[in-house]
Amino acid sequence: QVQLVESGGGSVQAGGSLRLSCAAFGVTYSTNCMGWFRQAPGKEREGIAVMYTGSVSTYYADSVKGRFTISQDNAKNTVYLQMNSLKPEDTAMYYCAGSALASCYTLLASNYNYWGQGTQVTVSS
Repeated sequence: QVQLVESGGGSVQAGGSLRLSCAAFGVTYSTNCMGWFRQAPGKEREGIAVMYTGSVSTYYADSVKGRFTISQDNAKNTVYLQMNSLKPEDTAMYYCAGSALASCYTLLASNYNYWGQGTQVTVSS
């Protein structure tokens, strides 16, 4: 079993930056892929950034490409999401997720079976 705990959300003005953290506990070697998803009120959960654990290979949604960066610190079992040039439309609950998938080039939430509790990001104009 893997437990994921997000932190770092908050409120920021448009154009600002935030860094989210996701600490993993438990049987972490079972997760080959780690990703960040978000869900705004009334909308479906959207995959925005994923990466292979222990690798620099990443994959981004077009909506965040060039603005957001996913990274990891293996020594700390922690995945990060650096968010720059934030826009009001980035406002959502952000979730960290893990998966045992062989290929991480997927942003489908249904492919991920470990989830954190979420952290709120609010961007004001």
